[in-house]
Amino acid sequence: MSKLKLGLPSKGRLQEQTIEWFAERGIVIERTGSGREYAGRVVGYDDIELVLLSAGEIPKELAAGRIHLGVTGQDLVHEKIAGWEQKVEELTQMGFGHADLILAVPSNWVDVESIDDLDAVAAAFRAKHGFRLRIATKYHNLVREFLRAQGVADYQLIDSQGATEGTVKNLTAEAIADITSSGDTLRANHLKILADGLILKSQATLFKSKVADWDEVSNVSAQFPSPNL
Repeated sequence: MSKLKLGLPSKGRLQEQTIEWFAERGIVIERTGSGREYAGRVVGYDDIELVLLSAGEIPKELAAGRIHLGVTGQDLVHEKIAGWEQKVEELTQMGFGHADLILAVPSNWVDVESIDDLDAVAAAFRAKHGFRLRIATKYHNLVREFLRAQGVADYQLIDSQGATEGTVKNLTAEAIADITSSGDTLRANHLKILADGLILKSQATLFKSKVADWDEVSNVSAQFPSPNL
C-alpha cells in the first residue's frame, strides 16, 4: 500500500498557519530533523508522507500527480497550472493567506481610474513612445487572461520576481499587477489600484490532485479527517 502524500509549505508564516489549521481539526503535524532540513510527519498517520515544498512548487507537484493533497495559494494554482480545474480540485479554503491580485498605476495618473481609462492611456502611450505600455508582474497568465477579457491589447508584460512595486519608480514599467493584502506597500510607492482592477482574490487552500493515484491510498484517505476526499 502506497503512502498518501501531503504537500505543505516548507517554511514561514504560511507553514505555521497551515499546521495550526490542521491542529484545530485534530491532525498534529510535527517538524522533524534540525536546521535547514525540510522534514516532518503527521502524528498517528504512518501511511501519510509529509512533503515540504515551497508554496510555488506545490501546484506543479499536484498537477503531475506526485502528491495527493497540497496546501498553497489559489493565485499560484491558477497561474501555474494551465486548465487547472482538470488537474486539481479545491477541497476547502482555509481562511488565511488572504491576498488580492490587482492592477495598479501611478497615483498621479489622475485621469486613470478604470480599465477603460488604462486602455485609452495605453493606446496613447504607444503612439507617443513607439512601444507598448509596460506592466510588471510575475503572474503573466492571469494578467494576460484578465486584460484579454477586458479588451486591452496595447501593453507588454515585464517579468518581475521581486519588488514589483518599485518598478514604476525605477522606470522599468508604467504599471504593475501584483499581490497585495493591505495596500500599504502600494501607497508607499505612490501607486493606486484601479477601481475595477481586481484580477483574483486568493487565500490558502487545500487542493486535491485529480491525476494522482488514489486507488493505492484509498484506505488512508478514508481515515484521514479532511473534507471531501
